[in-house]
Amino acid sequence: MSESNTPHKHHICPWWMGYFLASPLRRWMQNPAKIISPYVHEGMTVLEPGPGMGFFTLEIAERVGFSGRVIVVDVQQKMLDVLMRKAKKKGLADRIDARLVTDDGTGTDDLAGKVDLVWAFAVVHELPDMNLFFREAAAALKTGGKLYLAEPSGHVNPDAWAKTIASAKLAGLAPESEITIPRSRTALLAKS
Repeated sequence: MSESNTPHKHHICPWWMGYFLASPLRRWMQNPAKIISPYVHEGMTVLEPGPGMGFFTLEIAERVGFSGRVIVVDVQQKMLDVLMRKAKKKGLADRIDARLVTDDGTGTDDLAGKVDLVWAFAVVHELPDMNLFFREAAAALKTGGKLYLAEPSGHVNPDAWAKTIASAKLAGLAPESEITIPRSRTALLAKS
């Protein structure tokens, strides 16, 4: 197994890679509006760990509307700074709660049972403790809340994906469906 496919090796994408991850080329391959539209609706509370520079965040903020809220948590202040600059330019900053956290957890204890959707796109494989992440995500979700989980297939091999899903199940998140997203292993999970 190559090092990049080692299950959940703790490696954080450097902040400057955020510019590449939000590039027009990625939009062409993974259109945020198309990916998000079935899952995010007006008035929702969405938690997005590891938002980078807002590739999905800005679309999520647009869709939750004035009555919704997006909580983003990241370990890199520079990512959050760029994200919030973009959000201010688009008039969406008041819908986004940006939080700098340690890599020891999401810092979302205050959200227990209040979140409709956790949007975890290409982030779990970077976490030092995916079991802790899934426990915290499950705690933040309302009963019936969903967790959209997508991991890059180039970083997460089938064995690592199976371990990721098993970890989510241990936290009380049941897989509802698999989703087809280019270059990703993707599933929708629900809190019962």
